[in-house]
Amino acid sequence: MGDRNTARKDGILIGIKVAASTNIEAGKVVAANAAGYGVPASDAAGLKVVGVAQEAIDNSAGANGDKTVEVMRKKVFLLANDGTNAVAQAHVLANVYVKDAGTVASTGGTNSIVAGLCLGVESGGVWVEI
Repeated sequence: MGDRNTARKDGILIGIKVAASTNIEAGKVVAANAAGYGVPASDAAGLKVVGVAQEAIDNSAGANGDKTVEVMRKKVFLLANDGTNAVAQAHVLANVYVKDAGTVASTGGTNSIVAGLCLGVESGGVWVEI
């Protein structure tokens, strides 16, 4: 066996194929559905948070994978704090959960979709490592 020149990339900016009939807004959290296609993050069964959309993509008239959204991950993002199940200082270094594509909560909803790790709470929102 010989040496191999293995391709690599940093994985911070990645392209995710967008689900059919889906509109993704820039700056919102993107999740992959059970089939692996990008959708706006929500408390829906089977979703896995990927990162934050770097652009708006409208695939509302397309099929699965017709369009691709650029998503940033492995960073810390300031997201809105849920008013009902607010993230507090006591939640720093704990998982926080998706309320919607721009909001996190201290507890999981019906499906407990993890948004990421809370790294700080301030009046402007919650710093989440995704």
